[in-house]
Amino acid sequence: MKIGIVLYPTFGGSGVVATELGKALAKKGHEIHFITYSQPVRLGSFRENIFYHEVTISDYPLFDYQPYETILASKMVDVVKYEDLDILHVHYAIPHASAAFMAQQILKSQGINIPFVTTLHGTDITLVGKDPSFEPVISFCINQSDAVTAVSQSLKDDTYTHFNTTREIQVVPNFIKSKDFLTPIDYEKRRHYAKDEERILCHISNFRKVKRVEDVLRMFAIVNKEIPSKMIFAGDGPERNSLERLSRELGICGRVLFIGNVSDTSHVLEISDLFILPSETESFGLAALEAMAVGVPVISSNTGGIPEVNIHGVSGYLSEVGDLEDMAKNAIQLLKDETKFQEFKINALTQAKVFSLENVLPLYEKIYENLII
Repeated sequence: MKIGIVLYPTFGGSGVVATELGKALAKKGHEIHFITYSQPVRLGSFRENIFYHEVTISDYPLFDYQPYETILASKMVDVVKYEDLDILHVHYAIPHASAAFMAQQILKSQGINIPFVTTLHGTDITLVGKDPSFEPVISFCINQSDAVTAVSQSLKDDTYTHFNTTREIQVVPNFIKSKDFLTPIDYEKRRHYAKDEERILCHISNFRKVKRVEDVLRMFAIVNKEIPSKMIFAGDGPERNSLERLSRELGICGRVLFIGNVSDTSHVLEISDLFILPSETESFGLAALEAMAVGVPVISSNTGGIPEVNIHGVSGYLSEVGDLEDMAKNAIQLLKDETKFQEFKINALTQAKVFSLENVLPLYEKIYENLII
């Protein structure tokens, strides 16, 4: 199949999943065409069966805000026509689904029929989508999509709750390249960040308010009083400055490391003992799954789709949103009990295999095949 994939090319979860999906499909022999405004961060170097089409945005002085949606739709029309695509798969509702519908209608007027799949990832529904000014467009585009998927049952339920849609939504979870065994710890690399007797906790996100990153820091301060530890923050975003200030106020700035955006988070996770995810809402919790895939137990909130990924008392612990004391208690309990800690590491890896690429990829292929036939 020739598949066009439309995505945000940044470090966000939807872009990561869409890029990894395209790479996996290309490896199976499908021809993949990424359509976006810059090269996806996870795409890397030259790969067989993968092509990249840049959406170029010109600076027209007439517009205060450049019409990206219109430019994207035109680019999709161009790629479908001249690369002879079989299907479009758009990730994130705004503005990709509406642009896909526009492109579909333009192509239809030229005698070309192209189906499109919309994958809902999270904040396009749970945050942006709740804005009344977006609701009519999102509802319309979901209903006009030839197929719709959501990354968790929680997100599917939220979509039906907040939008006027009758379109069937299929749950196709995010995925991970699972390993068969725990990777031995690289102690030489680990010693660059912590002493052998110290524990390492980590958090990876885009540092938005919804991630409650200050909760990570306050919870870490409690843990560090009981167990000498280091806290690694990977990523960047609007809350970065407030985090740095808070670390100084709490007197733990010497124990907190900010390493910025990293293209391969596994290198950070493989030297970590616990992953912390106290988000206000998560439609899936891809960062938690990536941690579990290398055997790192997760201390998280119990919101949205996280309980579908992190199993309480098995692969980690769940707490109510904002309950820092409970999260810290669970972390301390796990880190002090080496037998239980090792058990949770194995459980985390086992649970991650449920979301293996081998299990999820055929679900997308089946959706494509049903629409193309």
